[in-house]
Amino acid sequence: MSTRQMTAHISVVDYGLGNLRSVTRGLERAGASVEITTDPTTLDDADGIVLPGVGAFSEGMENAGPFRELLVEQADAGTPLFGICLGMQMLLTTSEEAEHAGEGETEGLDLIPGSNRRFPDDVKVPQMGWNRLSVVRDHPLVEGVDGEYAYFVHSYYAQPTDDGAVVATTDYGLDFASIVANDAGTVFGTQFHPEKSGETGLRILRNFVELCRDQR
Repeated sequence: MSTRQMTAHISVVDYGLGNLRSVTRGLERAGASVEITTDPTTLDDADGIVLPGVGAFSEGMENAGPFRELLVEQADAGTPLFGICLGMQMLLTTSEEAEHAGEGETEGLDLIPGSNRRFPDDVKVPQMGWNRLSVVRDHPLVEGVDGEYAYFVHSYYAQPTDDGAVVATTDYGLDFASIVANDAGTVFGTQFHPEKSGETGLRILRNFVELCRDQR
């Protein structure tokens, strides 16, 4: 068996707002072969796709515009798609962030129906630091991480239309969805940064790489 056959080939989408170096290092430590790509057509060859992101929702969707159609196509085809932080929020339908910034309504990828909400005023925004994961739905991504801590930096949180899309929650003034997934389990995201979350994050990345191998 060739190395290419044994190793999951992961495409990391570079649309100008991702923490690419740390994400790539984390995936490589998890056993993946990683390609950072600015070319949407290369997604056809990937065993799995990572959509990282830091920054504003509207800017993220604008920058990722050339990838939108192929991301949706790959998701529909069952290719595992993993959104991280802003990348997870972009999997949803809309976000209050664009309206809050006076940018009107911005449409997300709508792969997991729902909206991103701003934390209430009675908590410090952004949430920045370590917080606990409480798994509420079985999913390969969260194998072995229930009750563990992950590293967050965000002012908005995902609120899926269907509560069944919530895989894990975290308490920050309210119980918010810190991991979400679609019904098929092939499109999912973490609000936290696994690449900055120590052994817990590495476990999640390894689970992702294994899932990509299994989906081939």
